[in-house]
Amino acid sequence: MTATATEFHDRRADEARETARRYLPTGMRPDRITAAVADPVLERRFGRLWWTAFLVSSTLTLVMIASLIWLVREGVGIWGINTTNVWGFAIANYVWWIGIGNAGTLISSMLLLTRQRWRTSISRFAEAMTLFAAAIAGLFPIFHLGRPWLFYWLVPYPDTMDLMPQWRSPLVWDFFAIASYLIFSLLFWYTGALPDLATMRDRARNGIARRIYGAFALGWRGSARHWHHYEAFYRAMAALGVPLVVSVHSVVGMDFAAGLMPGWNESIFPPYFVVGAMFSGFAMVVVLAALIRRGLGLHRLISLDHFDAMARILLFASLVMSLSYATEWFFAWYSGDHAERLLVRFEFAGLYAPLYWTMILCNCIVPLAFVLRAARRSLPVLIGVAVLINVGMWLERILIITETLSRGHLPSQWRTYAPTIWDWLLLLGTLGFFAWMFLIFVRLVPSVSMHEMKARLREVGA
Repeated sequence: MTATATEFHDRRADEARETARRYLPTGMRPDRITAAVADPVLERRFGRLWWTAFLVSSTLTLVMIASLIWLVREGVGIWGINTTNVWGFAIANYVWWIGIGNAGTLISSMLLLTRQRWRTSISRFAEAMTLFAAAIAGLFPIFHLGRPWLFYWLVPYPDTMDLMPQWRSPLVWDFFAIASYLIFSLLFWYTGALPDLATMRDRARNGIARRIYGAFALGWRGSARHWHHYEAFYRAMAALGVPLVVSVHSVVGMDFAAGLMPGWNESIFPPYFVVGAMFSGFAMVVVLAALIRRGLGLHRLISLDHFDAMARILLFASLVMSLSYATEWFFAWYSGDHAERLLVRFEFAGLYAPLYWTMILCNCIVPLAFVLRAARRSLPVLIGVAVLINVGMWLERILIITETLSRGHLPSQWRTYAPTIWDWLLLLGTLGFFAWMFLIFVRLVPSVSMHEMKARLREVGA
């Protein structure tokens, strides 16, 4: 019995090592991994492609700043919102961006705890994506207030003026969700980067760069004591990150589910929003992984096996999203509620029907291509499907707001929503601002976790 158990344990260990080897570069020593990741940051000059992307993203960032300045000057009336559609692009973009930010923490926490070795090559830039997306998401509720300089009213400050924030308001819930998520993501990302920042400090030839990396490395020397505390703290943070990922987007889903409007008052919304966030976030990670792999020459560290694993997750999330849509349609019919049934008919045949059918195509039909192994391992197909998924998820966020508010309980309040040029400029500006921050990130910080890659090599005996 003991011999059988030992054989089973050894067989499982061999299978785990074989699986881990799929996601590791063959024939690379630890020093070559360090050079492959660190040298593009420390040695390589900025290329023409990087400068072109940086100038375009900087221009769009200026567009975002200009649109926000004009918004503060003129008020939210420059947007397409009206007395019925009071949320518009601002809240839809907030939900979309916070959803994109969910994938980074999910990759680094849940996949770490479940010992998914393929996360090693993509966790660093996925965490950075989380920081940038969550920071952008936080802008929209604040500027949607109309008086953004009074945003601190959302903070539960001491009751010194017989006035406290309205705890039943989703704005207060969103404040806690964004603040906790942003603080945790920053600490988690920084903790994971400490050993690599020390490596950059030791390899930097420029004195200023050495001192900057040294300051952020916080005296890391890689001693056994350092590694012991690091591993314990990092895994504890990962354990905290899993419920945080679920709770943050559950709160976002409750923004809608707590309302009484048709199509919103549904208990499926919290898990539905969590899966939707994972769906759009992983799609963005696929695009960023392909760009980083091409731009920094990390073809051996980010292999097609990594894209294959992410495509499988996208396929699973797409099936869950399809089931969620079908559940919404079924319960609208089963409830017998006239307003719910009218909303579903409006979704399929109303003014926004072309957008709704496009959303179904992008979120439910197109990802089925990942059933084929050839599609999961083709970068053009992967990038194309990932972009369409993010388009579909953005359409879902805007439609879940505009369709419900356009067809509420009272026909006398039925009004359609049409975005203005300022809505589109702010959306494009935030996309440019995201790209701008990411371009700076890849030039200053290692995009792949070097110490984790080398640890995986030691585990498999490579």
